[in-house]
Amino acid sequence: MGAFGAGRDDAQAPVFGLSPEWLLRDGEPVATATVLSHPEQLIRLRRACPPAARTAVLAGDPCFDRLLAALPRRDSFRRALGVSAGQRLVVVNSTWGPRSLFGDDNDVLPWLLDSLTRELPVDSYRRCAVLHPNIWHGHGPGQVRAWLRHAEHAGLTVVPPLGPWRQVLAAADAVIGDHGSVTYYAAAIGTPVLLGAFPAQDLDPASPVAELGRTARRLRPYEPLLPQLDELCAHHRPGRYDQLTALASSSPGASAALLRRAFYGLMDLPEPDLPAFLPQLPDPAYGDQSPAAPPAAPLLAPLRVQTRLRDRRPSAVPEITVIRHADGPGSAAYPTPPPDTPASASASAGHVASHSGAHTTVHEDVPDATRLPLADLVLHHCRSEPGAWAHDVMQRHRHCAMAACVTAPDTCLVRIPDGRLVTLAAAPHANGHRDLCDPAAYASALYAWYERGLPVEALLDGLVVVTGGTSHHLQVTITPPR
Repeated sequence: MGAFGAGRDDAQAPVFGLSPEWLLRDGEPVATATVLSHPEQLIRLRRACPPAARTAVLAGDPCFDRLLAALPRRDSFRRALGVSAGQRLVVVNSTWGPRSLFGDDNDVLPWLLDSLTRELPVDSYRRCAVLHPNIWHGHGPGQVRAWLRHAEHAGLTVVPPLGPWRQVLAAADAVIGDHGSVTYYAAAIGTPVLLGAFPAQDLDPASPVAELGRTARRLRPYEPLLPQLDELCAHHRPGRYDQLTALASSSPGASAALLRRAFYGLMDLPEPDLPAFLPQLPDPAYGDQSPAAPPAAPLLAPLRVQTRLRDRRPSAVPEITVIRHADGPGSAAYPTPPPDTPASASASAGHVASHSGAHTTVHEDVPDATRLPLADLVLHHCRSEPGAWAHDVMQRHRHCAMAACVTAPDTCLVRIPDGRLVTLAAAPHANGHRDLCDPAAYASALYAWYERGLPVEALLDGLVVVTGGTSHHLQVTITPPR
């Protein structure tokens, strides 16, 4: 639908997708049928290019229909994308062109990527980028990946140009975008939207996309990003974008039947007896959406970790809050977690010893190897022999206190200084789904416990790790050194 809203520099300039330059050759329509999603487009088509109006076919929007049909599977998409309970999924979206979010000459995107990296705790937020295919084809995949590499190392998932962007959109808690179709679709399905770029001068003022610019909140560049996201989500109300939803399609859910009728009519053939349908969107990790957006990749950027330990024994198992921020150029200091977080409010009455701490974790594959000597805890993921790797890494990096290897989506193995191996495994949720918190956060909780000189054996009854306000209940096992 976005093709019928942009491309207008002044009152005489052609409207992208609706002007004679796009629709006519030698004064006659190029297409036998011009498919429109809503009558408002027909009104603008009659005004912009009267000869093409006779070819108009109102047939709804199949892309929007697939999105609407997928919304009941939102939770399934979130799990497939690695979004854990209590996390927000923030999607950065850009269309193509010099005044898009990606091409904005005010350099908003570099600031935005840096803020996503530095400000948002990695266990509270998942971040995805959905870029228009023309960006990939115009600059080349290597250049695009180079621009986004630091953000990827800090946890940004970049959806490939043919990847499952619709599923990502259905799963999102907030979208930061521009005047492209994907941002419009996000608003039309009710997702909170922040506009990071919006060239109103390029748009037909009568178009639905222009209405998006009059309705959605604007990103305030160079101000702290986290409060803006909190404000966006806290003040979003259902129905804010109802007008945009109504303008997305005049026949929601019916585009398959309408399009098939039009196609068979053009061929002068009878329609099949079976109902027309659009293929449903599969979970991002499955089906024919290849290459799919992967679950959260290992965090290769160094992580600055704050912890708060609440020793609630003997009335309850210990609880450790972990907040991790990706490190990078210009990183600011972040306060330790407040003592009265919602997750810790459930502690039993009476005296509870509370201790704050901080440490640095570094993945062994960090691009800048000079960061490894700073590590208190060295990480890795899915090594074939995690115990042997942990032994070797503590020989290679004698400055570190622990080595941790993520061995499964809910489990990690940690070697502590005395040579014992500690396995930390998260219990599944009450609904049976696996806990999707990054298990490397559990290793940081163990570090906070051990750093206080507390016995690891005291955790055999269990440990609660809190990330992003969500509690993860761990089973702890200890293997003696060989």
